[in-house]
Amino acid sequence: MTLIDYIIIFLYLITFLAIGFFFKENKSSKDYFLGGRSVGWGPLTLSTMATQLSAISFISAPAFVGLKNGGGMQWLTFEFGVPLAMAFLMIAIVPTLYKSGVVSVYEYLEKRFDASSRLLISFVFQISRSVATGVMIYTMALILQATVGIDYWLSILLIGVITLIYSFQGGMKAVIWGDVIQMIILLLGIVICLFFGLSELGGVEKFFELVDKERLEVVNFDKLGFSNASKNDEFGFWPMLIGGFFLYASYYGTDQTQSQRLLSSKNMDTIKKLLFANAIFRFPITLTYCIMGLVLGTLFYQDPSFQEMIESVYSANIGTLEGKRADLMVPVFIIHYLPSGVIGILIVAIMSAAMSSLSSTINSLSAVTMEDFIKRFGSDIKDKKYVFLSRIISVFWGLLCLFIAFFTGKIEGTVIEVINKIGSVFYGPIIGTFVLAIMTKKTSAIGANIGILTGVFFNIFLWLNVPSIFWFWWNAIGFLITFSVGLIVSNLLRNNTGQTYEIEYFAGFKDILKLILYFIIILSISLILPSIFNL
Repeated sequence: MTLIDYIIIFLYLITFLAIGFFFKENKSSKDYFLGGRSVGWGPLTLSTMATQLSAISFISAPAFVGLKNGGGMQWLTFEFGVPLAMAFLMIAIVPTLYKSGVVSVYEYLEKRFDASSRLLISFVFQISRSVATGVMIYTMALILQATVGIDYWLSILLIGVITLIYSFQGGMKAVIWGDVIQMIILLLGIVICLFFGLSELGGVEKFFELVDKERLEVVNFDKLGFSNASKNDEFGFWPMLIGGFFLYASYYGTDQTQSQRLLSSKNMDTIKKLLFANAIFRFPITLTYCIMGLVLGTLFYQDPSFQEMIESVYSANIGTLEGKRADLMVPVFIIHYLPSGVIGILIVAIMSAAMSSLSSTINSLSAVTMEDFIKRFGSDIKDKKYVFLSRIISVFWGLLCLFIAFFTGKIEGTVIEVINKIGSVFYGPIIGTFVLAIMTKKTSAIGANIGILTGVFFNIFLWLNVPSIFWFWWNAIGFLITFSVGLIVSNLLRNNTGQTYEIEYFAGFKDILKLILYFIIILSISLILPSIFNL
C-alpha cells in the first residue's frame, strides 16, 4: 500500500468518529436503541443489509464460490428462503412484536410467558452473538495481517475502538447511518473487484470461455444433506430452502441485531417496505459477489503468479490461517492487482463490513442487557441515567467481543461456514419459541423453556456426533423440536401462564403473492444460470 491508501483509511476512520459525535444527543431508551422510531425504510434497509453482508460475505463467500472444493454458485441457494421467510414474518411475527412496544424483542416473551423465558432466550442470544462476532473480527484481522502487513492485534484495535466510540456516542442512529455509508462502500468494493478481475482475464467473453463449468450449477434437487461424509451432499435445494426459511425467519424477526431495526421503524408501512426491500435486493447483491468469486477463482486457475501469491501468504501464516487458504483470494487480489488509491478503498470496504457487524452487535447486546436484565432488576431508571448506563454497557460488550477476537483460537473450514454453523444451532429454537408465544395460546413458560433448551442441546449433539446431517437442517430441526416439546410439556403440565395476544396482520394476499412470485423468479434465474454462462 502507498501513502494515498493510508490517507483513505485514515479519513474513513475519522468520518466515523464524526458520525458518533453528530448523533450524540440521545434522551431516552427509544432514542438510543430505536433511533426515536424516526428513521425511514431506505436507511433501515441499507443498514439491515450491511449487517447481513459482513466482511465474512465480502471475503469468504466469493472464496467458497471460486476456490473451495465442492463450492461454486450453489451459494446462491442461501437466498431461496429469504422471500418466503419475509412473507411469514409479515403475517405471523413482526406486527405483534412491533405493536407490543418493546425495545428488546425478548421482552415480548415475558409479556406472553414469564421472566424466565425472556431471560433464558436473551442469554442464549448474548452468548451466540458475541462469540460469532468475535470469531468474525479475529479472522478478518488475521487476513489483513497476512495480506496488508497490519498486525492482527492492531487491526482488532482499530476496528474495535473506532466502532466503540461512534456506537457509544451515537446509539442506534449512528449505527444505522454508519451502516448506510458502509453498505455503499461495500457495494463499490464488490463492483471494483469484479471489474478489475474481468480486466485481468481479458474481458467477459474470455471469462465465459475459461470459467470452470462444474462451479456453475446452482440448484441440485438430489442433494438432501443427510450423508455428507464426502461433503458432496450439501447445499441441495431442499435443505437450503427449508433450513433457510427457518434461519431467515429467525434472523430477521427474532435476532435483536436485525429485529431492532424493525422496531426502529416509523410505522407498520415502513416495516413492510423494509422487509420487501430486503427480500428483493439480497438476491442481486449475492449474485454479484458470487460472480466476483467465479471471476477471481478463474483468474486463480489461469494465473500461476496469483496462485503463488496466495500460497506464499498461506505458508507464511499457516499457524493462524490453517484451513483458510481460500479466504485469502479476495484480499491478495486487492493488494497485488489493484492500483494505489483503489487498494485503500477496498481495505476500507473490508473494515466497513467488519465495523458494521460489530456496531450492530454492540448496540443490540447493550439493548437486551439494559432492557432484559438491568432495567427489570433495578429501580426506576431515569432517562438520563438510562442512556449513560446504556453507553457503559455498550463499551462492556464491545470490549468482550474484542477479547473473544483476541483469544478465539483456530477455526476450521471457510469462515462463512463456521459463522453460519454457530447461528444454525440457535436460530431454529429461537424462532420456535416465538412461534409458540405468538401463534399458540396453551403453551406455558416451562414448556417454552424446556422446548428451547431441548432444541439447542439437540443441535449441539448433531454438530458433535452426527456429521452426516448437513448443518443447514439444524435450523428446521431445532424449530420442530422446540415447538413440539414446548406444546407437549405445556399440555402435560397444564399450567399455562402469561398473557395471550391476538395475532396482528398487516400484509395482504397480494403482498404475500408478490413474495412467492419473486421466489419463483430467483429460482428460475438460478436454474437457467449455467446455460447463460455456456452461451
